Amino acid sequence: MAGSQRKRGGPPAAEPQELAPDRVGALLSAARGLRILVVGDVMLDQFIWGRVQRISPEAPVPVVEFERESFMPGGAANVARNLTALGARATLFGVTGRDDAAARLVGLLAGDGVRPTGLVGDPSRPTATKTRIVAGQQQVTRLDRERLGTPAAPVMDRLVRRLRADLDRADAVIVADYGKGVVTDALVAVLRDECRRRGLWLSMDPKPVHRLDLRGLSLITPNRKEAFELAGRADIAPRAADPLADRPLLDVTARLMSDLAPALLLVTLGEAGLLLCRRGGDPVHIPTVAREVYDVSGAGDTVIATFTLAVAAGASPVEAAVFANHAAGVVVGKFGTATAGPDEIRAGFGFRP
Repeated sequence: MAGSQRKRGGPPAAEPQELAPDRVGALLSAARGLRILVVGDVMLDQFIWGRVQRISPEAPVPVVEFERESFMPGGAANVARNLTALGARATLFGVTGRDDAAARLVGLLAGDGVRPTGLVGDPSRPTATKTRIVAGQQQVTRLDRERLGTPAAPVMDRLVRRLRADLDRADAVIVADYGKGVVTDALVAVLRDECRRRGLWLSMDPKPVHRLDLRGLSLITPNRKEAFELAGRADIAPRAADPLADRPLLDVTARLMSDLAPALLLVTLGEAGLLLCRRGGDPVHIPTVAREVYDVSGAGDTVIATFTLAVAAGASPVEAAVFANHAAGVVVGKFGTATAGPDEIRAGFGFRP
């Protein structure tokens, strides 16, 4: 899978830490119309906005005076909308309940141009919903409504059948695991085998909360904490300012590259940017370009979506990491799960209209 992605943006350039304007334009143009399948734990993000002016007389907690509420697709659904924001065609596969939250989620996906035809309704489960109460720009608390665990076998069978039916028309596949139960060893094995047979790129954002066989994927995108957990190591040593001088981090990435043998390992490091590891090559550090970090929720969704899309459009691994880093720099400057559009990415590279 590593070398078989479709090349649509022209031949990869040398491996710069920045992309030339014409290269960014070529990748954005090549990304339009690509078909990406996203499978994983889908959620509905609810935001209740208000203001705090007093403390409750009943308990030492703030009283939030309601002003408005908003909803956004979350989890794997947010990965999918990050793809359509750049003109790709995304089909979402996952499990919802058969409830009002599912209907709302499908409506939001339609507005974002995401095909929800891969969603399977399960009447025994609620649609996973995360309700955040926000006062001013500060999150006060979060309420989760969900049922953890793998859906029943007939539900998973329907999901796999729908996936197999769409794979022949796909340019890449992304697995977005949030540890809720939809992503299983059996599902990953099916996707790994089917993608290898078709020469499809397969990316995965893993959650070490449950152990899965992650060997032989095209791309794995853990954050630092997840990378250490996947390697069975404790992250207790002081962190070096330069990730390329951070010996514990480099030891962990070397172990993951050896044990899991992905084509690429991309570790997201928050304010330190990204660390890209490749077979047979030295790690590459891409420093963050974020000018103001407003909210990091959903930044990992943006990274895996835009990296995979860039590779499918013809980018080299370093080009794709630089592209994804700029997209993440856009979304962390927004509140809530967000996306980066083509004009915002161009502006992030310093383009002027």
